[in-house]
Amino acid sequence: MSQRDYYEVLGLSRSASADEIKRAYRKLAKQHHPDANPDDPSAQKKFAEITEAYEVLSDLEKRQKYDQFGHNWSRVGGGPGGDPFGGFGGGGGAGFDLNDILGGMFGGAGGGSPFGGAGGRGGRRQPRAQQGQNIDVEIRVPFQVGIEGGEHELTLQTGGKVEKLTVKVPAGISDGGKVRLAGQGQPGAGGGPAGDVIVTVKIAGHPWFWRDGNNLMVEIPITPSEAALGAKVDVPTLSDGTVLMTIPPGTSSGAKLRLRGKGARDPRTGDRGDQLAQLKIVSPKDLSPEAEELFRQLQEAAPQTPREGLWG
Repeated sequence: MSQRDYYEVLGLSRSASADEIKRAYRKLAKQHHPDANPDDPSAQKKFAEITEAYEVLSDLEKRQKYDQFGHNWSRVGGGPGGDPFGGFGGGGGAGFDLNDILGGMFGGAGGGSPFGGAGGRGGRRQPRAQQGQNIDVEIRVPFQVGIEGGEHELTLQTGGKVEKLTVKVPAGISDGGKVRLAGQGQPGAGGGPAGDVIVTVKIAGHPWFWRDGNNLMVEIPITPSEAALGAKVDVPTLSDGTVLMTIPPGTSSGAKLRLRGKGARDPRTGDRGDQLAQLKIVSPKDLSPEAEELFRQLQEAAPQTPREGLWG
């Protein structure tokens, strides 16, 4: 079949260890497997070339003959006659199990080899049942979905076919939390169960809110007079629209007022945290002459500064 140097085919040096040979084959076989490249007519040829190289270099006796005689190795000492797949089932050489090497990635009846030889030629035992590989994916959901929960549509390719899955995002999931879709991963081998889909949930930011555990935080700007005299101001919530909140007189910038039960749900208990409104006093930038005069009068009427006595 192949006349390319077997080491070149696997991208290895001639001093490569047995583990390096196996890792190189596993990587290339998955990449060029016909089941993973249904639209590439050359995939089967590439896969066969890679498999031929591995079948020889993974067998110590065959590798020694190949290193000495090159592609004529099979004619020395009654080799298998040059058929790279002749030994897979056991009848003429050491052979190996494609399913064991590929970890059951492509499934299929009797072991899953696209060339039909890994299943039991020459009386070889059937491969043991193996669970399919898990699939790891990441999704990004809006901030409100992370807090309140919701659904996210996901499109995946498993077992050579495209599937649309619905991810149920639990309320209160943390950024980077995971959701498992059991049995939706790669098909199993030898009758084994399919793997799972492991979904990592990333939560988008919000223009107003941020999260502190199960509590929601929001910054509320207020005027100096509202802070000094007290006021009632509108505060947005994520779950109940806008609510009216009372600011007590003499409130300082940075103070936090609590709205109970308006935070994120605890994913284990379902209980809601609180919402904390963090107050920020914002001074006006452009004052009219009348406003400036009033601030001067205020300064004279209340001359004590908040720094008085602070540092001894």
